[in-house]
Order: sequence, then structure tokens, then C-alpha cells
Amino acid sequence: MAKYKIAWLPGDGIGKDVLDAVRIVLDAIGFDAEYREGRIGWTCWITEGNPLPEETIELVKKCDAIMFGAITSKPPGEAEKELPEHLRGKVKYRSPIVQLRQILDLYVNMRPCKAYPGNPLNYKEGIDIVVFRENTEDLYFGVEVPEWTEELRKCHPDFTRIPVGAAVSFKVITRRGSERIIRAAFEYARKHKRKKVTCVHKANVVRAADGLFRTVFYEIAQEYPDIEADDANVDSFCQWALKDPLKYDVVVAPNLYGDIISDFIGQMVGGLGFAPSANIGDKYALFEPVHGSAPKYAGKYIVNPIAAILSAKLMLEWLGETKLALAIEKAIEETIREAPPEVRTYDWGGPKKEGQTLVLARYIAEKAKKHLENL
Repeated sequence: MAKYKIAWLPGDGIGKDVLDAVRIVLDAIGFDAEYREGRIGWTCWITEGNPLPEETIELVKKCDAIMFGAITSKPPGEAEKELPEHLRGKVKYRSPIVQLRQILDLYVNMRPCKAYPGNPLNYKEGIDIVVFRENTEDLYFGVEVPEWTEELRKCHPDFTRIPVGAAVSFKVITRRGSERIIRAAFEYARKHKRKKVTCVHKANVVRAADGLFRTVFYEIAQEYPDIEADDANVDSFCQWALKDPLKYDVVVAPNLYGDIISDFIGQMVGGLGFAPSANIGDKYALFEPVHGSAPKYAGKYIVNPIAAILSAKLMLEWLGETKLALAIEKAIEETIREAPPEVRTYDWGGPKKEGQTLVLARYIAEKAKKHLENL
């Protein structure tokens, strides 16, 4: 019997391509796992009107960890048009990955953004920022009103300011949600000997919701006197991160800002092909590359799998398989530093040809095997 049960959710588009690459690396280093594949994403939506089938929810709850590929999401009108006629007007599309984060209470979204030496796409050598994004609240909470009514205007004095017919999405930030993600950021900083945690918000305008997040940040910061704490409005943060990214270390933010700034910083360390992430709760954890599904490349094995492979490395760390995780990281470092152009994917100087994803994965796998032998 395998030591671990891993829920394997390729999803849509290039999700299968990058997870096939991950398997090459995990198999090469002897990760002892049984992989249980689940259905999720756009195919499920257009065939049965549910992008996250109940069977998949039950599957992931029975596994030790979840590896996720990518999903396709479209605006409500487009999503509706792709349904079979008998389902139109009866079901509402919600992102399955957002649903999974909420169902499993994966309140931490950790996104490391590291400029590995030798990457020609690095904005600046030495960038090593870890973004902690709250993962269950904010504008992703899921309470939306597609058309504001006269009756709703009567529910609260401030609601009278909202015009009838307006589309409204609620920004929900709670003290509990803020405390959990902020404490996770400080605990990570302490464990990994990081020097500073920065809170990103827009409390000067979004006074109630972001104001609460910022207030809780400084309350919790008092418990960690060994770690510097500061804060910045999200627009100012982006300006300064572009000017001097080395001044940032660990960053914590509400859901939407965390999503945006982690993509922004990810581009500074080579692009989303190098950007992994971990979604972590008290009981479950899901690991995925930050990039999307790139449907036009599906099945061609053209794209960069490094983000997905680094996400698998985060999974191994979470499972306590630190030796295997270290072997993968060393292999990635060596690959980025030394891989010849014919091994790389097109986004960082390699050929744009089908099968290149697996060429690069096999190269990384061989490096990981050798590093594992020396650990």
C-alpha cells in the first residue's frame, strides 16, 4: 500500500500537460503515492452544469493532499451560453477552485516569488518574496447581486446610494479571517528567519473592510517583536515593489490584492511559468501553479511546467517529505542556471514545439534523482 493518497485534479486546458510533467519528476525521486484522479472544471460545467461534482469533493476529503492543474473560467453570460439548453437559467457558474478553497477552508494561499539565479527573465536578482493571500473572503466571498432593486435600497440607509439596476459584489472581511492569514504570515517569517512582514491594503479608501484587516495586522504584530512590521496601500506597494523589490520579504494581503500582487511579483521573477502556490487549511491542502489554463495550448505540451513542479515541492514540504522537496528545489535551481536552450520551454528561450514540456520535465527529473542521492 502506498504511503500517501494524492487527489489528482488536472482540470482544463494545460492542466493535464503540467501535471503529467509533475508525475515524471515525482516518479523519478520515488515519491510513494497512489494518485486518484478527479473530475473538475469546464467539461463538467458544459455537460452537467456543475464544475465541481460532489464525487470530487468526497474524493479530495479522503486524500492526504491535492495536486491541481488549471481551470477555465468565463463571465456569466458566456458560461450560460455553453450549457446544454435544458440547464440554461437553472444553474449558476462559480469557480470550482474558489469553491474548493471555501469548502475545505483553505484560508492560506502562499505564493513564493523567487528569482532563481541565472534566469534571463528575472527583473532583478535576489528577489525572494513570499505572498500570503487570504483565500476565503473579500470580493471572492461569493455574495453578489446582479441587479440592485428598490426593495434592497430600503434595507440600509447607505443602500439608497446604490442605483437600481447596479451590479453589486460584497467585500467581506472578518476579524477571524484576518487573524488566521496574518498569524500564518508571521509564523512563516519566524520559522524561516525572515525579517519583515508587510501588510498590503487600501484602508485609506476602503475604510471598514481594509481598515479592519490593517488593525488586526498591527495587533498581531505586537506578538512578534523580533519581526519588523509595516504596511502599504496596494497602489503604493506596487510602485515601490517595482522600484526596489529587495526591500520586501513576507507580504500579507486580503484576497483580491494578494491575487493581483502575487501575479505582479511573479512576472518579476520570470513569469507565471515560475510561480507556484499552496492553498493550506488546518486539515487539507491543495497545490497548484498560479497560471491559468491556456486552452489554445492544451494537449500540445508546449508550456513551462516549473510552476507546477515547484507546487509539488511545496506539497512534499507540507507532507513532511523535506528530503524529496529539497532534491526538487536543487534540481530546479540547477536547471534554471544551466539548462541548454534545447531543453527550455519557449517562454525562456527554448523552442516552441510540441512535447517540450515533457523534455524539460525529464531533464529536471534526472537532476532531482542525482541530488537525492547526495542528500
